[in-house]
Amino acid sequence: MSAARAQSADLVLCDRLAADVADPDKPADVKGVGEIAPSDVATAIKFCKNASAKSPRAMFELGRALAANHQMAEAIAAWRKAADKGSTSAMVELGVALATGQGVAKDEEQARALFERAAQGGNPRGVSNLAALASSIGGASTDPVRARALLAKGAEANAAEAQYQLGLMMADGVGGPKDEAAARALFEKAAAQNHAGALERMGAFAHEGRGGAQDDAAAKTYYAKAAALGNEEAKAALKRLECPYVLKDKRGQVVTNLCF
Repeated sequence: MSAARAQSADLVLCDRLAADVADPDKPADVKGVGEIAPSDVATAIKFCKNASAKSPRAMFELGRALAANHQMAEAIAAWRKAADKGSTSAMVELGVALATGQGVAKDEEQARALFERAAQGGNPRGVSNLAALASSIGGASTDPVRARALLAKGAEANAAEAQYQLGLMMADGVGGPKDEAAARALFEKAAAQNHAGALERMGAFAHEGRGGAQDDAAAKTYYAKAAALGNEEAKAALKRLECPYVLKDKRGQVVTNLCF
């Protein structure tokens, strides 16, 4: 097997075991995992290390595997290398570590700079973390107009998280005009990628007829998919749709829902 083919095989296996579902840099046909399975950690480290010399994405994924193996110093070193080579997801992870002081000295200014770079690269987590960091340290929140523009770049690249976050802003008229039809279209795109939050929002919009047709059957379907992915709001909404009658005690507290 040639070195190039071996490198490619290593990267495929690294992606299969350690790709992040929210990484906008991963190929569209790579599903990714929310967390690396404990049984896959050692194998992921092996293949990602082999592929990391030529792939910033593999270097980022190596960092994920090392972090899952409780090797935070090594994970941070891998994320630094990946970030230097342009991985926006590595910028975000390194920024989180610096913002929280996890495995490295706390440095909120470095974290802010990394989130800024990730946001400029179209990573929606960079945008949201930049805003969260500003709020947590009492600074001015990220300019919502600019945040909306940055999210639009990610949404155009079909990043589900960016579509979801931009949809929320459009639904509420934050950072620009309120447009529920456009918000619904964005939620629908993200929902097609099994984004739990977007599925829940599609359920709500379908149930309420916001930005399009009112359709309780579709709402139940969206809520059920979101609930299956662990979304608590969707679970509660699905119960309200299936059991719309509420019994309350004399203090007004909900006792149970009646289903017919």
